[in-house]
Amino acid sequence: MSEPLIVAVPSKGRLQEQTLAFFERSALSVRQARGARDYFGSIDGLPGASVQFRSASEIAREVGAGAVHLAVTGVDLLHETLGASAGEIRPVDAGSLDAVAPDPAHIVTRLGFGGANVVVAVPQAWLDVSTMADLADVAARFRLKHHRPMRVATKYVALTRRFLTGHGVHDYLIVESPGATEGAPAAGTAELIVDITSTGRTLTENGLKIVDDGVIMRSEAALVASLSADWSPLARETARTMLTRIAADARARSVRRIEAAIPDAARLAAEVGARFGATAPFGAGGDRLTLIAPAKATQAIAAHLLAAGASAITVQSVEYVFEAENPLYDALARRI
Repeated sequence: MSEPLIVAVPSKGRLQEQTLAFFERSALSVRQARGARDYFGSIDGLPGASVQFRSASEIAREVGAGAVHLAVTGVDLLHETLGASAGEIRPVDAGSLDAVAPDPAHIVTRLGFGGANVVVAVPQAWLDVSTMADLADVAARFRLKHHRPMRVATKYVALTRRFLTGHGVHDYLIVESPGATEGAPAAGTAELIVDITSTGRTLTENGLKIVDDGVIMRSEAALVASLSADWSPLARETARTMLTRIAADARARSVRRIEAAIPDAARLAAEVGARFGATAPFGAGGDRLTLIAPAKATQAIAAHLLAAGASAITVQSVEYVFEAENPLYDALARRI
């Protein structure tokens, strides 16, 4: 029998709530057979899928091992757990690591929640440290003064080593910190930290500051696929169904449906399409025009149609937009 598609989702917390809401929005309601404490579940109307509830870090390991096909986890955990070359882990501008994942993972789509930065933070009292170059100088002087290496508290051991080494910081000792990392300098167990933060408030409250060029990566939750999993025909077909629904939801949220009573609708459909990126998916003719248009262009399109002689225009949100082409699945299929 063909093996089902295995989907791993976070087992608790805000990330689980947001993940289940994401699937629900795409008509992929996840059910736990024996209630909230059950670690296995299913997706309504999708018998070819089996759901497993795991911790976010465990999910990253399962993706690497090929034990699951699709999963929701943080991009930071993928890089920390599966590793990446030193060249991939560097100071980044917003969005520069989009769609990047270490093998054997493939980012299907970023989900828009769980956003946070993995950063290097030092005590605010270190007035002479504002850049990674400053930190490299401090690390070199630290051993001479204290006869031991500078300590860095973090749960991101692999990311920290690659990033610090890439910035010329060589004399340091990593102190693994699975708990409240931001408290390590005040407790005297480390001189600085590498941690994940969404607002930076907790760092400030603990007397820390983020080094100016010390953003290691910008992370968020993502739907990822394992390239080392055994993709049976059933798993592939079920993934196609899931990603078709997810793509239809994402497309619907980015567009609006515009209907107008207007002369010469066919000519105007081509004109508005070229100018505003709208489409007339059901054709256009006579004095009736139906467009699917980028949400941000709605007001400009309405003004253009009124100036062209429209007698009435309606604009509506749409629930789903299903299209023949599915870029999410097509990109995945090319890799598996």
